[in-house]
Amino acid sequence: MTTAPELFDVNAAPMRIGAVRLKVRDLETVSAFYRKVLGLCVIDAGDSRAVLGAGSTPLLELDGDATLAPLDPRQAGLFHAAFLMQRADLSRWVAHVVEAGVPLEGASDHLVSEALYLADPEGNGIEVYADRPTAQWRTESGEVRMATDPLDLQSLMQSASGTQWSGFPDSGSIGHVHLQVGDTEAADRFYRDVLGFALSARYPGASFYGSGGYHHQLAGNVWNSRRAGPRPEGMAGLDVIEVVLRDAADLDAIATRAESVGIPITKEGNGMRLRDPWGTAVALTH
Repeated sequence: MTTAPELFDVNAAPMRIGAVRLKVRDLETVSAFYRKVLGLCVIDAGDSRAVLGAGSTPLLELDGDATLAPLDPRQAGLFHAAFLMQRADLSRWVAHVVEAGVPLEGASDHLVSEALYLADPEGNGIEVYADRPTAQWRTESGEVRMATDPLDLQSLMQSASGTQWSGFPDSGSIGHVHLQVGDTEAADRFYRDVLGFALSARYPGASFYGSGGYHHQLAGNVWNSRRAGPRPEGMAGLDVIEVVLRDAADLDAIATRAESVGIPITKEGNGMRLRDPWGTAVALTH
């Protein structure tokens, strides 16, 4: 009997992405997009807020405010939120968006994953992807092999031929969040040196940060935002990234490192919040 190749268990990593909060100008339109295109379900909703997710697990929080300035793609903030699913589910999703006429912005084989790209109605980037087996991208020495090659859509589509998309899978998650930053060295000092992620890979103008051996839970690039300063108040776009820690002791270690370099900390329930150099809030929970 042949054993299926092993996939990385993102939920078992010492640090993983929980939910992402976006500030949006048109809550109804953006919420409808994520429900219809990605198949997320409504977990909670109010006049100016919607929480969407997979089953009962929140993945995306939308805070609506019509007075927000439109997203500026040159500012620091979100490059994309990456929704992770199994390969067969990704195949079904591709068939769904093609049939629905949803425009895609790209498709790539990154060695670590097969990925497709699009944007929501307000310009927030989205990646939908499936991981490749760990042995295909992590070397014996622990290094991560990444690339940007053309995606073999025919092979992907054959993995779930004849079956229908029925919504975002309950087992799916936000596998990683890729950020626009003003400077990758400053991003390294925050996401690697303070939060404690490993620097898993570099591209020209980009750093990738992983926990527990994953290719990346976070990344930062300057491709559109080189030398950007702190994000202006009152602008639509990324607001908060939730990072879930497996070990509560890691919260104390992060707090100690943050205090040593003068980063303010806000205590929140069983966790805390701090901001990166561009104002994006990172909510650390256990």
